[in-house]
Amino acid sequence: MPDSIHAPTDAALAKLKAVFGFADFRGRQAEVVERVLAGRPTLAVMPTGAGKSLTYQLPAVMLEGTCVVISPLIALMHDQLRAARANGIRAATLTSADADWRETQDAFRRGELDLLYVAPERASQSGFREFLSAAPLCLFAVDEAHCVSEWGHDFRPDYRMLRPLMDAFPHVPRLALTATADRQTRSDVMGQLGIPADGLVLAGFDRPNIRYAIRHRDNPLRQLANLMAAEPGPGIVYALTRRKVEELAEKLGAATGRPVLPYHAGLDAEVRAANQSSFVASEDTVMVATVAFGMGIDKPDVRFVAHVGVPKSIEGYYQETGRAGRDGDPAQAVMFWGAGDFATARQRLAEIDEARRGAERARLDALAGLVETAECRRAILLRHFGEDPPAACGNCDNCIEQPAVTDVTELARKLLSAVYRTGQSFGMGHLQKVLTGVEDERVRQRGHDRLSVFGIVEADEAPLLQPLARALQARGELIATEHGGLALGGAARAILKGESNVQIVVPPKRERKGRRNAAANPIGDPLFDALRELRRELAVEGQVPPYVIFHDATLREMTERRPATLAELGQLPGVGARKLEAYGEAFLRAIARH
Repeated sequence: MPDSIHAPTDAALAKLKAVFGFADFRGRQAEVVERVLAGRPTLAVMPTGAGKSLTYQLPAVMLEGTCVVISPLIALMHDQLRAARANGIRAATLTSADADWRETQDAFRRGELDLLYVAPERASQSGFREFLSAAPLCLFAVDEAHCVSEWGHDFRPDYRMLRPLMDAFPHVPRLALTATADRQTRSDVMGQLGIPADGLVLAGFDRPNIRYAIRHRDNPLRQLANLMAAEPGPGIVYALTRRKVEELAEKLGAATGRPVLPYHAGLDAEVRAANQSSFVASEDTVMVATVAFGMGIDKPDVRFVAHVGVPKSIEGYYQETGRAGRDGDPAQAVMFWGAGDFATARQRLAEIDEARRGAERARLDALAGLVETAECRRAILLRHFGEDPPAACGNCDNCIEQPAVTDVTELARKLLSAVYRTGQSFGMGHLQKVLTGVEDERVRQRGHDRLSVFGIVEADEAPLLQPLARALQARGELIATEHGGLALGGAARAILKGESNVQIVVPPKRERKGRRNAAANPIGDPLFDALRELRRELAVEGQVPPYVIFHDATLREMTERRPATLAELGQLPGVGARKLEAYGEAFLRAIARH
């Protein structure tokens, strides 16, 4: 590919500064923008927070005609609409929630829109194709494009009906965007949307500002409260069930004094909308949610994402944790897991269509590998997506404090033997008693005190039985029975025969304290605090979230450089012409007072 395709034009850079307030592109943005401006079909795989929306918003204000953005959720469209309008971009949404749909259609026909956001269900209708013929188009942008693929974790059938729409306008370039797509999903997306093999821009998956940590779940309320104490900014806690969501939201709010809200599909639609609005507008609210919450959230200042239980796959984990730190500031992703999470997940495999079962089992095995590893978490994640990362990242729990690893092959054989000899129907509590020689009534009644495995585990080995059982369940070598017992599975027989070794991470004697990321904001600086307060007031007045006005990074620049004129303020990153006009004088007055 010639270098000219990679280098941004002077016109693109000038428009980037005027509209968005940035002097240069980040990562692979320039390459994607130049491909779009040249009319080349493109799939851009860029990590969350890398500025995907800019790659279609900038061409939309440079080219004649309207950019049609296909987006999966109304909430996501409305978030992006607010941000686009704050930068002076002429944008509108055409959704079932919009009362002004007639005005939007008229504005489109008059050529007065740079961006038109629609859902795939609307875009795939034949009547919508006729509507688009009424005015010039400059681009089709398909957001969250992994939804096109049946191999993706968020498959939406209507996404597979988008190609006829785009093919009806052969001279309009097409851009597909996603943060989450493995090799198979990328290939399927490109085939479904008519993007040639040379149309892939793979910007990488690394989110270096996110610190990853995975810990055994023992007291989730205490563990989450500790995390919230270390991270005072907004956060998301993912729980596996609606009941757990509501329970955690209530108890966390009471325990921490922080605003904590629930979100799941079983709540009344008005409650969900109100809780989401409160979270988006807040600078300290924590949302406890099922995975029903997230894709529609374009909130850049989320400081942590926590999982209470394992997600469905590494792809799901990557996308959910990617909602932290989209503004580029330090953020945390913490998972609290238990062996039962994997037992439940493996039971669900039996309910999946047989054609997909193998792929889903491989995804679950990959997730178990991430959870159980003593290596760099980030390296495991990135290798899953086909990258070749360094062996250590320096910003995950295993890199910060290298865990000890021990060979427990003999102990595993003892445990698996006990499972087999007791009839593969007892849980770990009973098995531990048998293995450590504890004679209680149930053990004697079953005759398990007379088994060859009774008392064969020494006192110094006993503390490793629980972490070993968790590891074997995560890997599928122990599986939970219908009545809560344990049975042999996977490679258990190979371990028993001495054909396979078992190593586990030695759990720390004391759980590692939640480490706070290096504070990016000068908390306690009177000017910075005053600027945040002014931003809060302007946000309430304008009925927009605070980050729509300026990100924390821009406020930090103001605090450090203390501009005295509009010209100086306009040189700061994130201050475009529209925001300078709307908010410049107010922020200059606040700076002058300090």
